[in-house]
Amino acid sequence: MYVCNCNGLRQRDVALAIEAGATRPRDVFTRHQCTAQCAKCVCEMRQMISDARLDFAIAAE
Repeated sequence: MYVCNCNGLRQRDVALAIEAGATRPRDVFTRHQCTAQCAKCVCEMRQMISDARLDFAIAAE
């Protein structure tokens, strides 16, 4: 499923960027050598980053 239609970024692409250390949507775009166009995907990216942080925190307990 696409997260960013403008740049063709899929959930998998965003997840890989998060695993590589992305902590903001800007980091995700930088990782994939693109920039936000319409920014409709930014909220979903933020949620994915937040979910990944929560999962990591729970796993660390």
